[in-house]
Amino acid sequence: MIISSWNVNSVRARIENIKEYLNKFSPDILMMQEIKTPDETYPYDDIKNLKYENYVFGQKSYNGVAIISKKKLDGIKNDIFKDKNKQSRIISAEVKHKKKTITLINIYTPNGNPVDTDKYTYKLYWLDSLIKKLKSISKQNENIIIGGDFNIIPSAEDVHNPKSYENDALFRLEIRKKLRELINLGFHDAYRFIHPDKEGYTFWDYTSGAWQKNNGMRIDHFLVSSSLIDAVKDIKINKFPRGRQKPSDHTPIEIELA
Repeated sequence: MIISSWNVNSVRARIENIKEYLNKFSPDILMMQEIKTPDETYPYDDIKNLKYENYVFGQKSYNGVAIISKKKLDGIKNDIFKDKNKQSRIISAEVKHKKKTITLINIYTPNGNPVDTDKYTYKLYWLDSLIKKLKSISKQNENIIIGGDFNIIPSAEDVHNPKSYENDALFRLEIRKKLRELINLGFHDAYRFIHPDKEGYTFWDYTSGAWQKNNGMRIDHFLVSSSLIDAVKDIKINKFPRGRQKPSDHTPIEIELA
């Protein structure tokens, strides 16, 4: 089973890229972030025509998350925790795999910039809320996969110029410690588990020729619970969509379960 995560940066603006990706690579499940549309204007038919089910938690113009799947998913929730800002940033589902029920959580963490503003405070609050909720979720089901745009650069190896990001909300030490708190609940950074030393950029800014120069960063992740990590056969960064016309500034990350 292949589960993919992709910040599409507007599902409607990127629908042709998404359809091309689904036709070419055919993941079993795709978790999308930043769909930037309310539920009523989401392109349900375009996705259904490719034989995928849609599970959507949209928001007008900003944020928004969705899970699409070849098979029907159960236990859909978009209220895992109460968001004080009422933003559409998290959706979860249950999927069966080899007699195990996996809780699949798709997240779009706040960016947090500029630091020392309400946006940064909100990011800390949001991450703390996620950490608190995961403690209770893991007591109900230890088999959890969290995927999405975390807006966190884990380490200096995960960004082209770490020095310039030291006081950025994606790389501030305080934020990286929050990611470590998440992992310490019983998760593994799946990409680093499979590829300890390999570059794994998932985002390249639209400006300054970042894509052409490979000035990227790794901010899209899969965290896999210890009970499932041995089932991870492979994990890949699929750069194909980033090189297409009208691309998202992110590219998909794909995890394969044996």
